[in-house]
Amino acid sequence: MADRSPLDDFRRALAGASRAIARDGDVDVVYANDFGAGSGKVARVPSPGAALEPKLVAEARGAADAVALRLRFHDAALHSRLAPADIESRAVFDALETARVEALGARAMAGVRDNLARLTEARVRADAIVRARNAEEVPLSTAVGLLARERLTGAAPPRAAKAGLDLVAPWIEERAAAELDALALTLDDQAAFANLSRRLLEDLNLAAAEEPTEDEPENAGDDSEGEDGGSDDKPEEGDDGTPGGGDAEMRGEEVEDENADGDSSEEMEAGEDESSAGDELSESVFAAPSRRNWDPSPETDYKAFTTKFDEIVEAHDLCDDDELGRLRAFLDQQMAGLQNVVTRLANRLQRRLMAQQARSWDFDQEEGLLDAARLARVVISPGHSLSYKVERDTEFKDTVVSLLIDNSGSMRGRPIAIAAICADILARTLERCGVATEVLGFTTRGWKGGQSREAWLSAGRPPSPGRLNDLRHIVYKRADEPYRHSRRNLGLMMREGLLKENIDGEALLWAHNRLIARPEERRILMVISDGAPVDDSTASANGGSYLERHLRQVIDWIEKRSTVELIAIGIGHDVTRYYSRAVTIMDADQLAGAMVEQLASLFESH
Repeated sequence: MADRSPLDDFRRALAGASRAIARDGDVDVVYANDFGAGSGKVARVPSPGAALEPKLVAEARGAADAVALRLRFHDAALHSRLAPADIESRAVFDALETARVEALGARAMAGVRDNLARLTEARVRADAIVRARNAEEVPLSTAVGLLARERLTGAAPPRAAKAGLDLVAPWIEERAAAELDALALTLDDQAAFANLSRRLLEDLNLAAAEEPTEDEPENAGDDSEGEDGGSDDKPEEGDDGTPGGGDAEMRGEEVEDENADGDSSEEMEAGEDESSAGDELSESVFAAPSRRNWDPSPETDYKAFTTKFDEIVEAHDLCDDDELGRLRAFLDQQMAGLQNVVTRLANRLQRRLMAQQARSWDFDQEEGLLDAARLARVVISPGHSLSYKVERDTEFKDTVVSLLIDNSGSMRGRPIAIAAICADILARTLERCGVATEVLGFTTRGWKGGQSREAWLSAGRPPSPGRLNDLRHIVYKRADEPYRHSRRNLGLMMREGLLKENIDGEALLWAHNRLIARPEERRILMVISDGAPVDDSTASANGGSYLERHLRQVIDWIEKRSTVELIAIGIGHDVTRYYSRAVTIMDADQLAGAMVEQLASLFESH
């Protein structure tokens, strides 16, 4: 005992504190030169050295606390089940869960809070956020994790991260402030917290939020919309696809006081440390690979004078429920004459898709599933061997289709009505076939420039200003949203005054990047437009070919470098000069047939 050094005493106390916090006597602590992931119940923490420098001691305590808290409050199996498949989305999801677990300890124990603060500073020192010169270089997982930590514990981000965080915080707050604020309400319920985190990811265009959980069976009604949209009369209180919708599962229960009696005092004296619990969430989550925070785009000289006045808006937010109901009724009237024709075409597409998804079997196999149809011959001839069958692998890939509709003024009248009808029928048909479908629209908020142009004028008309109109990108139906929830939204296309000008290049990038964030193996983007991009204010200040040149660059980039399959249908204008896979129709009534044939050819070619 006399030979035991202060470092030995520290390590012994740290291991004891970790076991106390985790409430698990099997937790062990090992020491290394830096932070690292442990495995199982082994925590790997940085050694404070023989001198027991206070700063290093605090960091070791924080690392141990983080692991102990994860062992106590984190369900790895549940987390893995609810996590998104996309690697970059997963990093943000992990950062949020880390913030939750550590907040539970920080809010209950002052010593743990101080230790975790030192740990956060150490994490940030090694993170790309301290070296970021622009928003693209800031790891989104780090930024979201720090903002969530501030919401949950009130602790300000480390000073070293402030400059980098300021580059992206306004963008994150604009899109996901409501979800960040609501995180504290689900702090002690991992499943509810994960569902809210998925919704936050969707707000940031990272991943779809509507995934079934063990508490939330997958009864979204994929089949219930069935023949027509009659079910839209039902209450839609469960529409998970709408942002900011009430999270019924969220509840603000009090955090249990985990620092039971002497546990916390022992841990704070010894500087509890229990490096990571060895599941997929390591304590080094802040050092996760950087994610591009804004949409990737081709190399081009195109720019916007300002994006301050642009908006991405849900269709139901652009008018009240009564007007939306009237617009949907008007669209139904327009559908009366085309319903039979379009439905026949849609049924033809459905038959083609279902044929590709149909099961097929190989019979008379040595192993597999017992072939009951051939049991009779065994009864007749007992010496005959049993027969087995094996299901063949289907080549039909998990698929998502995004329908991007030009909402410009030149589409007014019959073209936009046909586009809305076709989107309606197509969404229903593909949903029956198990193909996720998203319906998007693009236009501008004003004619001949809006607030962007006014800002340019106020700035003294600098030359080559770039885009001078305010974008309006509309989400009519999200990919994970059941058709019956979005049926009324499609009627918005009938609204007078909605259709203005069109800036196709940026809309195409927006729709493309929503698809890239999807987990499906195959992604298809179908564009319906009636011509070239048009915005008078932008053209007059930058040259008449400015928008068209950007559109060509975007199309070329998607077709040559992206995994998204791009097809286009032009109404009354030849779009084959832009898109390599395109068809031009001269009558809007031909749109349904063109859509079905284009999609069918895509599916049959794979």
